[in-house]
Amino acid sequence: MAKTEQGNGLEIRGSAEKLTDSEKGTEVNGSVPEEDRQVDKYGFTGGAQQYSGDNAEVIPIEVLRQREVKWLEMLNSWDKWMAKKHKKVKERCQKGIPPSLRGRAWLYLSGGKVKREQNSGKFEELDNQPGDPTWVDVIERDLHRQFPFHEMFAAKGGHGQQDLLRVLKAYTLHRPEEGYCQAQAPIAAVLLMHMPAEDAFWVLVQICEKYLPGYYSTGLEAIQLDGEILYALLRRVSPVAHRHLKKHKLEPVLYMTEWFMCAFSRTLPWASVLRVWDMFLCEGVKILFRVGLVLLKCLLGTQEKLKPCQGFFETMELLRAVQPQYTREAFLVHEIIELPVSEKDIEKEHQAQLRRWKETRGDLHSKSPPRLHGAKAIMSAEPPRQQELRQRPTIIVKSPLASEPDEVLADKPRERRNTKKENGHAEVLPPVEVVNPYAPSGNPSPLHKHMLIQGSKDSLNTSEHDTYL
Repeated sequence: MAKTEQGNGLEIRGSAEKLTDSEKGTEVNGSVPEEDRQVDKYGFTGGAQQYSGDNAEVIPIEVLRQREVKWLEMLNSWDKWMAKKHKKVKERCQKGIPPSLRGRAWLYLSGGKVKREQNSGKFEELDNQPGDPTWVDVIERDLHRQFPFHEMFAAKGGHGQQDLLRVLKAYTLHRPEEGYCQAQAPIAAVLLMHMPAEDAFWVLVQICEKYLPGYYSTGLEAIQLDGEILYALLRRVSPVAHRHLKKHKLEPVLYMTEWFMCAFSRTLPWASVLRVWDMFLCEGVKILFRVGLVLLKCLLGTQEKLKPCQGFFETMELLRAVQPQYTREAFLVHEIIELPVSEKDIEKEHQAQLRRWKETRGDLHSKSPPRLHGAKAIMSAEPPRQQELRQRPTIIVKSPLASEPDEVLADKPRERRNTKKENGHAEVLPPVEVVNPYAPSGNPSPLHKHMLIQGSKDSLNTSEHDTYL
């Protein structure tokens, strides 16, 4: 029997919950209406999150190219940037990671790259095992519910669903004491939209163990504690909203469980989801708290806004279907950045809620490791070695103008140098193709003549795909 956690009308573990309205009727057997088959820039072919890009920020292509170059520079010297210029990394995450590099950036931010290098072959080993039949059965029944309108997960038994099964099954083998929790599926699906299965597995491990420890364990004690923390912080951020929720006895777990456990991937339009994840993987769980507080403040923060929801059910309906003006990318990101809630505030309230829990309910049944607040804390806790941060494969840029570094030339045999003697005459050899992500290319733009990455307007020219989209 699969583990389930029932309470307050929610079923989180084991067999999946009922489909949302946008998911109904999408067993992909060609039943998607013809008018909904147009794929948007995020890969959605219909449903609630299709066309969410209409409200997305438009980034000029030249600005996007500049950001890509800056991110390549950071990824090639990740340890130095995190140690000395973390504030700049955070600012660039707040601006939004370039789509072509989002997968690599998430892998580095989460520490998944280091975990993968430290555990070489581990995912393949887990992938080759059959897995616990109980968990595999439950996971298989959940597969078609994960973003059924996305082209990657639309086909039953398609490569997206297969990879999702591989990643989730591997996690149940990696952490058999936890097994599978339904809320892990959308997390893994979002990751698979941006990276291969092995990378997605290690980022999922980091999210479950470092960012949100205890969230997916039996009993859901960690998410209940964070619900109380959110409720306490709301009293400071929006007293009006706090009083309303208290008056109608809306327990935090009723409205914030899916928000936090799925990292808002099933709540926000896709452009906003990606921006929230950029900041979440950089700065940690405080971003989820800020998003939740912003939404509660916007929806319930004034007496005028409370007029349509005078009761329990009306309020729940409002929280289940957040008004689109509050979830638009530009508005939401600005509010998240400006909200004054820090890691210190969260940890202080965490300790207070732990004491209260012990007084009213006794000791916690599930002892979770302390969570780490973002990329810098994760890297400080487990300092990586240089080889664990090296990009593989290195980004290749062909340029006749590039010259090899002296140390590279010094290591080459003499006959491979740029000149050699033949019949007493020096012969000039053709330029050598160089591995250099910053080499200049022909016809550079005036904005960044010395650092232009060759490629189309849609993606960088790399030797591996950074994203499936």
